[in-house]
Amino acid sequence: MVASAEAGGSFYGVEPGARAQIEGKISEWAVPTPRFARDPAPAPDGSVWITVMSADKLARFDPATRQFKEYGLPDGTRPHGLFVDSAGLVWYTGNGNGKMGRLDPATGRVSEYPAPSGGDPHTLIQDGQGIIWFTVMSGDRIGRLDPRTGQITEYPVSGRPYGMTLDRQGNVWFCEFGGNKLGRLDPKSGKITEVAMPRGSAPRRMATAPDGTIWVTLYGSGKLLRLDPATLERKEYGLPAGPGAAPYAVTVDGAGGVWVNEFSADTIVRLDPRTEKFRVFKIPSPHAGVRKMMVDAQGRLWYMGSGSGKLGVIE
Repeated sequence: MVASAEAGGSFYGVEPGARAQIEGKISEWAVPTPRFARDPAPAPDGSVWITVMSADKLARFDPATRQFKEYGLPDGTRPHGLFVDSAGLVWYTGNGNGKMGRLDPATGRVSEYPAPSGGDPHTLIQDGQGIIWFTVMSGDRIGRLDPRTGQITEYPVSGRPYGMTLDRQGNVWFCEFGGNKLGRLDPKSGKITEVAMPRGSAPRRMATAPDGTIWVTLYGSGKLLRLDPATLERKEYGLPAGPGAAPYAVTVDGAGGVWVNEFSADTIVRLDPRTEKFRVFKIPSPHAGVRKMMVDAQGRLWYMGSGSGKLGVIE
């Protein structure tokens, strides 16, 4: 089943779970090819996938056996983001070759879908109808890929679009990392509206909570933003590491807990929106360089340290 607009998280095909108690146990595993591995994504079978950007590979980690398996991609792909659909197919962005890609793990076969404008496909999500949406950062585009036909439609935007998510009405939200704005694309009309943010805020990634609110990392100002997409009401939260926290990744678990990493402090924090209290988890490996985090169906938080070359989980 495709994650619906009510599922929360980052719309990667697996609805994030919740744990009755988070013990705070952290485990890490070194990836086979630590050449800027990044962007973990849970799969329906319980495995976790990552991209290995500088090695043109994807890798699958089996939490039961604690083993990795790598899959080669065409030279120059430089895979950035990925997710695994309900059929077990892995979709990824070709940041280096201007293409969207699909890997069938059963056969190793790769299918490619060139973006009309080329560019550098970046972040991707999947909506309730199975449509894949993606940002083209330097190319200032939002892309729409229909997996059934392979057709890609592009929408010009501005501000170097980066992270993205969906609201309950199916609108596509995205961060204008270089423009200090949030963008909203209406898939029905193609109309794009913008929400101005404070100068220097540099919104980077976003995720949707079970209650429909959208959470955004403000990388430049060191804050976490809560946005009501219906009313555009906003609230900012200062992070434990202060203005220099450099929050990068954000995701939301099934209980509504908001997970964000403080890039400069090598920490991951969880905010309980009800109490507005943070819980801080120190990443064991220094200079981790976490750029993406995801919550799996069991409510475990997975992160990939691009700097440390280690895949980690908090449970």
